[in-house]
Amino acid sequence: MIRTFVCGLFLFCLATTGCTSSTTSNTARTAKEQMLISNAIDQSLDKVDFASLYGQKVFVEEKYLDCVDKGYLLGSIRHRIMRAGGTLVAAADGADVVMEPRSGGVGTDTNDAFIGMPEITLPGMLTLPEIRLTERKTQYAYSKLGLVVYDAKTKEVLGDGGVSMAQSDDNNWFVFGMGPWQSGTLKSDVSVARRIPHGMKINRMPTQVAFASPAGHSGIRYASEAEVKQ
Repeated sequence: MIRTFVCGLFLFCLATTGCTSSTTSNTARTAKEQMLISNAIDQSLDKVDFASLYGQKVFVEEKYLDCVDKGYLLGSIRHRIMRAGGTLVAAADGADVVMEPRSGGVGTDTNDAFIGMPEITLPGMLTLPEIRLTERKTQYAYSKLGLVVYDAKTKEVLGDGGVSMAQSDDNNWFVFGMGPWQSGTLKSDVSVARRIPHGMKINRMPTQVAFASPAGHSGIRYASEAEVKQ
């Protein structure tokens, strides 16, 4: 009886068919590309010592900076100035020092290598397909930043300034079509970000939306007698 049931179920599955489809979309720039660039920017700024800006009023002059993800770069510089104890001002007139960042190159490129056989076209319009036994796809991001600081009043340069450069990468390995096996600085950065420090409280957003009334108001309005009669 069980065998009959199993056979009947198998025949039923063969007799019926199903179809499904899904639609996906991607942003104009992939998240991986953006994170690779921000990772390279963070690494390059890690090499800059902002400690001398402690107690100083700092104006960040951005007119010489032109690169992709300029907003993130400027925001990161401003954050590090504040973290070092500096105060940001909106104009050079009210500043003690002026910082001028510039970009020598912020962007990405890719490298694709494999072990196997490339596509070969034979006489007679015959084509042997490409065969990839082992494949490595790598995307790199580079960040080369220049920084100089000078006195806002005298225009005298304060220190030598300098250039800081860093690289981030994302490596993906495929073997016989299986994979990817990932490595690189991006994977390390994501792994660190996913860990929650010991003892740190997680501040989760409420899953239900509620609001409070302004002070002095109960938040409840009762209909007037006239409104009730209407």
